[in-house]
Amino acid sequence: MSNENKSKPTVLIVGAGLGGLLLGALLEKASVPYKIFERTSVVKPLGSALSVGPLVLPILQQLGVYEEFLSISKYMTHIAMHNESLKPYKPTDYSLVEEFTGYGYYIVTRPLLYDLILRQVPPEKLHFDKRVNIISDQGDKVIIQTSDNATHEGDILVGADGAHSTVRRHLYATLKAKGELPKSDQEDLPFSCTCLVGQTTHLDPEEFPVMKESVCQFQIVLGKDKPYTWIVFSTAQNTLAWMVIRHLSRQTNRTDMGSRLKRNESVEWGCHAALEMCDDTRSFPIPIGDGKLTLGTLYDRTPKELISKVMLEEKVFKTWQSGRIVLLGDACHKLHPSSGQGAVTAMHDAIALANLMYAIPSNSSKDITLALSEYQAERYPAAIESFKNSQQGSRVLEKGPTGALALYISTHAPLWLWKSVLQKMLRYRPLIGFLDSIEPKGAVAPVISPSTEKARKLFERRRKSQEKQETKQEVEKGKQQEVQQQREATHAVVA
Repeated sequence: MSNENKSKPTVLIVGAGLGGLLLGALLEKASVPYKIFERTSVVKPLGSALSVGPLVLPILQQLGVYEEFLSISKYMTHIAMHNESLKPYKPTDYSLVEEFTGYGYYIVTRPLLYDLILRQVPPEKLHFDKRVNIISDQGDKVIIQTSDNATHEGDILVGADGAHSTVRRHLYATLKAKGELPKSDQEDLPFSCTCLVGQTTHLDPEEFPVMKESVCQFQIVLGKDKPYTWIVFSTAQNTLAWMVIRHLSRQTNRTDMGSRLKRNESVEWGCHAALEMCDDTRSFPIPIGDGKLTLGTLYDRTPKELISKVMLEEKVFKTWQSGRIVLLGDACHKLHPSSGQGAVTAMHDAIALANLMYAIPSNSSKDITLALSEYQAERYPAAIESFKNSQQGSRVLEKGPTGALALYISTHAPLWLWKSVLQKMLRYRPLIGFLDSIEPKGAVAPVISPSTEKARKLFERRRKSQEKQETKQEVEKGKQQEVQQQREATHAVVA
């Protein structure tokens, strides 16, 4: 092992969701040693599908999986909203993003996106069925003990283990005992909605002509006299992904819900509650086909084990890191899914952290503390911005005067205002600083993040040094060949 590799920190990642998995894939590219520990035997990506666009696609291009991503996703240009009678409102136009960034928006099923990232991580680096039971930050190293009583030692521990993170719970207990944990971080994650999600099996295009459309049909229906909003969208695999949101009468949390919730789970109350909500909403109409189809049509074509009922918790924690422990994704910020920002924000966390791990001078406590502080300084404001955007997006789906006002603004906003909103949203497009760069495209120039810039400078310096070394070796090789040729010529003359 080179001296350079010896100075790189060993990273222990707890949680193999999209954020933790992408971090592993990036550390693999950066030659930073790491291990991923996942408490379940098989990860079941919650949710049916998600939109991926200019904020993530350049990274997939850098990783060399962009073309494969396009082959499993479906292009999306508009989001259509309807009232319960299926009368349409003015659709939201997302086709402008291609002009602004050079990339469009695509719908991809969570399992396929997950599998795409999973294949970038060597199997030996990923350890399933390994629940972390004990965590010890010893100052110069961090040690974890998993459910099989095995211990693992590293320099940095990353908690990418979801909204009810074991790593966060340990970190916060330690800080609380020292009197260093903000009061807001001691409070439960609040939620005001529960959500039913699923995805049908393959549908016959003759029976469901919407499958023949080359562009994703993304449809939202706002319930009139009922506390529900439901969403249906088509995928490249000839399936319909769906989501049913129930708006609660008041905000609540896990403590208020009491014994009905299992610790460490975002999935609410098991299969029975999901099927009960299915029964309550079967008759709701969907704007697919001749208008006679209902949510029940989709439920009957969705495997029961792939239907989940989840709580739509929302919170950004103030404390993301301390010592050698750091949080990522839902473990430090949980966003409403209406904006599609949750997975994107987690992936941006992974990019920033990987950039800083690549650029870290050593695995000393001083350098690690600085790197993790820089990570939170960069990502916290961005997470707050995403949180605000997700809240604004979810207001359109709300009931009462607030929802009505948000809907009116959304459907009557002038084009210039919508363009301005999009341009602001699309400026933050971080890149991987230690991989070949992607030339910016489109009319909106991306903001270069500090972590990307830091990693890029080191990457270019190392590349120039390598090129210089290769040039030197070529010169030496040329000299040796010249000497050899002279010897052979002399030998020929003598002979």
